[in-house]
Amino acid sequence: MSETTSPARDFWTALTPGEDPAARLEQVRRAHELFVQTGTLAPATGPTSVRSVVRDSWLRSVKGGVNPSGMIDAGGMSWNDFLEYRAGHPMAAAYPLVRSLMLDEVSDSGVVVALTDDVGRLLWVEGDHKARDQAGGINFVEGAVWAERVAGTNAPGLALEVDHGVQIFGAEHFSVPVQEWNCVAAPVHDPVTGAVIGVIDVTGGERVAAPFALSMVKSVVAAVESELRVRTLTGNAPAVAPATGPELLVLDGDRYFWRTGSAPALRLSRRHAEILVLLGEYPDGLGTEEIATMLAEDGIDPVTVRAEISRLRRDLGADLVASRPYRLTVPVESDIEQVRRLLRGGDVAGALEKFGRGGLLAASLAPGIADVFEELKEDMRSTVLAARDPELLRVWTGSVHGREDLTAWRRWAQTLPPGHRDEALVRGRVRLLDRRFGI
Repeated sequence: MSETTSPARDFWTALTPGEDPAARLEQVRRAHELFVQTGTLAPATGPTSVRSVVRDSWLRSVKGGVNPSGMIDAGGMSWNDFLEYRAGHPMAAAYPLVRSLMLDEVSDSGVVVALTDDVGRLLWVEGDHKARDQAGGINFVEGAVWAERVAGTNAPGLALEVDHGVQIFGAEHFSVPVQEWNCVAAPVHDPVTGAVIGVIDVTGGERVAAPFALSMVKSVVAAVESELRVRTLTGNAPAVAPATGPELLVLDGDRYFWRTGSAPALRLSRRHAEILVLLGEYPDGLGTEEIATMLAEDGIDPVTVRAEISRLRRDLGADLVASRPYRLTVPVESDIEQVRRLLRGGDVAGALEKFGRGGLLAASLAPGIADVFEELKEDMRSTVLAARDPELLRVWTGSVHGREDLTAWRRWAQTLPPGHRDEALVRGRVRLLDRRFGI
């Protein structure tokens, strides 16, 4: 790697100070086209020269079977499994510091910041809203795998491959759909073992092609590694998130709680409980306008939504809710999901007891919460009717949800043997509801 000491070009950065980006981009594009079409590598010097670190990566990409015109692997992991995996990954300890050091600076700068694991899976992708949407077009999204063997030459994948900070410029990307982007990335190391645990990456437009961009990322990595080292030495705030995640409780009356581990439960306002339920129901995230329309029939001011999210972060932790779109960053257990799990497991009686009167779901006037309530109630009703169990039908028709459910009362009547002690009561209620509803 004699280029490492070359005065003409830093081995790890794409452009030399003062170099014309457009001319360099055209030079690399010609080299890429030559390589893809003929398999011929351009000379190390000359009008189609490419850094050897890039040329080596192109060769590995071809050998690994990467399609230069193909799309990037989506990752093959369900969203809930991904959230659980991410919450327990050592890079979870790096996220808050990266957020404080970088995200406020790039929120409107046309770039995104990503953290990966040690195999190139994107754990967090944050930053400029428009840039995030555009990055989604190349599947640069949370959960996708950007290892070199999967995505071809790219900064996070190459940084993992060579264990060094690196910048990739435009057509240096092996995959053609990615060549509109520039990216810089550097690996993060475990403070004890020295092993690579992930990568910090910045992806975007012209600003990311500047030589100083790699230095910026490397300085953030240094700060993160220093923080991880201090935590390891002091025993404070373990890098791996605790196995017991937060729990949202909204079905027990009109009091709503947030509970984490053995810490005392924190009572939530109705609005905060509603927002947390919605984010739990939409793990891929919701935009400000979407949340606004789900919280009120006529919508609410987007400024109010942002203010509520800000207060929620203040009360429950700055890193709980990611932005653009708003989404939970850790798996959250809820009593709503517990009801669903009981139904799926066949414990219908347990689900009925846990659901109770519906708590927040029944009390809320928010359209989005009403939808959750109706869906869960219908799931429960359908399961009870399908079971044709007299005891389950008795519990359902005795609840506030099934008290006037004529179909359930009729189904209960059908299941009772002649002379059963409940027969007269049930048939009387069927006649009453028949008259009431004119059926």
